[in-house]
Amino acid sequence: MRYTVDERHERIVELVREYGSLRVADLAEHLGISAVTARRDVEALASEGRLDRVRGAVHWPGTPVPQGRTRQPLPEVRAAERGPEPQDVVIGMVVPQSRHYFGEIVRGAREAVTAAGGRLVLGYSNYQLDQDAAQIQRMLEAGVHGLLLTPSWPSGTGGSESEDDIAVPAVLLERRGEVGTRAAGLDRVCTDHAGGAGLAVRHLVKLGHEKIALVAGDSPTMVQMRVGYEEALRALGVTAPAVEPIVLEPGDRAPASIDAAAERLSHLVAKGKVTAAIVLSDTDAILLLQSLRGLDERVRVPEDLALVAYDDDVAALSDLPLTAVAPPKFEVGETAATLLLQRVRERATGAAPGARRHLDLLPELRVRASCGESAKGNSEDV
Repeated sequence: MRYTVDERHERIVELVREYGSLRVADLAEHLGISAVTARRDVEALASEGRLDRVRGAVHWPGTPVPQGRTRQPLPEVRAAERGPEPQDVVIGMVVPQSRHYFGEIVRGAREAVTAAGGRLVLGYSNYQLDQDAAQIQRMLEAGVHGLLLTPSWPSGTGGSESEDDIAVPAVLLERRGEVGTRAAGLDRVCTDHAGGAGLAVRHLVKLGHEKIALVAGDSPTMVQMRVGYEEALRALGVTAPAVEPIVLEPGDRAPASIDAAAERLSHLVAKGKVTAAIVLSDTDAILLLQSLRGLDERVRVPEDLALVAYDDDVAALSDLPLTAVAPPKFEVGETAATLLLQRVRERATGAAPGARRHLDLLPELRVRASCGESAKGNSEDV
């Protein structure tokens, strides 16, 4: 059985508490780890004061150091108690696609599963609900031990009775189960997009901007961003959004949609109705910047309009580096996979499962040149 570092430390503490005193070599053999790893774990626990280490052995604090051999050797762990061997654990992952936003999420999940000795297999839904079910069924028939799922729910929230047919542990990625459905009872790991939008709004307001536009396509991320955008404005004393969100057409960033958004922003800037904009995504923000420069009445960034991109894949590569909100995509995939592996181990060993977890990871605001200086001459210290 493959443990995470924290799980391994807890298991060592449990064993030493039970036996009072154990040789480090016995611990290594019992846990299926190298002697070097066992010594490093024991040293870390001893430095924290959780255990005492003396001459190749480890002791429970306050336990007399035995003379000669330590207490009875650790019992052999039965194969049934170990669960699947690491090389036999297969995790299925169903996502809309592996490009753009989900590429880093897939990479994070893959690295976590590989580090645990398992194998990750992928299925793509292309944002089609029927393909969600088809890919899940295919993976269950192939014998996966657990599933990482990003269902094609348009708003990012959903659920149905179909989740009852999933007979293995499952963790939702960047999706939230609707209250009352079985999906709401699944573990989930998501980016706090509302919180990310709030970081952008707070930064802009501190720079003296209150007339802030939101520019984005119709997507689950946009749904959450709008909530955070509006809540942050209210919390910071801005009575209402400057304008309704400017919606970009879906697809591969149709030039006409970008140009239309640029013309709309130019008009609002000229009328004094907008001084800043938050744009989903960073690629769209760069295209929008280029389009603004090409207008007859050119809008200067950041002098006339401050820009914050939402996503940070390429924002720093713009000729004018863009301030950006960076979702922790790799960490979302890594965290979800680690949580799922824990659930798989719990089921394999018959251990009581811990409380279900709904984890939201907060993005990071990365300040660059596209917002300029504060109206008071100070930039926010982020």
